[in-house]
Amino acid sequence: MLNGKTAIVTGSTSGIGMAIAAALAAEGCDVMLNGFGDAGQIEQLRAGLAERHRIRAGYHGADMTRPAEIRDLVATTVRQFGGVDILVNNAGIQHVAKVVDFPDEKWDAVLAINLSAAFHAAKAALPHMLGRKWGRIINIASAHGLVASGEKAAYVTAKHGLVGLTKVIAIEAANGGVTCNAICPGWVLTPLVEQQIAARAAAQGIPVAQASADLLREKQPMLDFTTPEKIAALAVFLCGDGASTMTGAALSIDGGWVAQ
Repeated sequence: MLNGKTAIVTGSTSGIGMAIAAALAAEGCDVMLNGFGDAGQIEQLRAGLAERHRIRAGYHGADMTRPAEIRDLVATTVRQFGGVDILVNNAGIQHVAKVVDFPDEKWDAVLAINLSAAFHAAKAALPHMLGRKWGRIINIASAHGLVASGEKAAYVTAKHGLVGLTKVIAIEAANGGVTCNAICPGWVLTPLVEQQIAARAAAQGIPVAQASADLLREKQPMLDFTTPEKIAALAVFLCGDGASTMTGAALSIDGGWVAQ
């Protein structure tokens, strides 16, 4: 479906971003990976995607707190692959603390990576998309882009801001062939969440299955995790013709979290 297209997926060396990169590659899309991790493992991931799907895959280690490096990520993609058609702003971090205890530097880092990075990437990529009159920008937000939880001031603020940025880009690019949408996941079963569940089970002396259900029950009516692959499938759909008039939307994939 996406033969000849090129995608940048930030934070794609693990978790949700990696699943999205793999799903886009499976549709014939060239992909530029980004993120931190072991250099050998990243190269194995890059080479594996290229070989398995017969696409071109690259890697750029841009630090998402540095606007100049983000601009270079886009410029390098254009230089290496001839353009950028799809931008998935996925990179993100979290810090949990009450507002009165929230470290200033953590606030700055969460806002920089979860929100400002998406602005800088979109600003750099949009001229290339508008020039071709085709583009897809997908911002990976969160249920916390629509509702709040305590002790997550920076994350909730950044994700709400990301949903707002999504709407503005959608309006400005509405007649330029470019759409911009936000995906808002609830609990996603990533290695990090699996570690949280295991720690919770150990601390409370309960089975892992019970700890998992308890975690879900706190927020979601549906006691089932969203997987990175399901989020990736939604991202692929947003890149297709069937979603060509979907823009400015915040799409929940959250087990009913925000329906309550």
